[in-house]
Amino acid sequence: MHQDLDIASFQEQFTNNPAADYALIDVREIEEFEQGHIPGAINIPLNTVPERIGEITTEKPVVLVCARGSRSAMAAEFLTGNGYRDVYNMVDGTLGWMMRGLPTE
Repeated sequence: MHQDLDIASFQEQFTNNPAADYALIDVREIEEFEQGHIPGAINIPLNTVPERIGEITTEKPVVLVCARGSRSAMAAEFLTGNGYRDVYNMVDGTLGWMMRGLPTE
């Protein structure tokens, strides 16, 4: 089972922690990703996750994000169902990130 994570918890656990090694996967569509995403995010649209699962590490925590947290929750369930253990869903999503004025690429 995955863990839900809000933006403040994500920052505390991962971005503000220099020792944190994690993968940030943005499961939004390519067009959405190109309009702005959290720095360091890798774009693997939700409908391509099953065929691209080999690109998602099992060696470190995986944080999934979408616009509002629902598509990333589906991706998190898929990963945990396929043996991934350290999986997080950013419930506030990219929209929440942008609404807080946090940096995007």
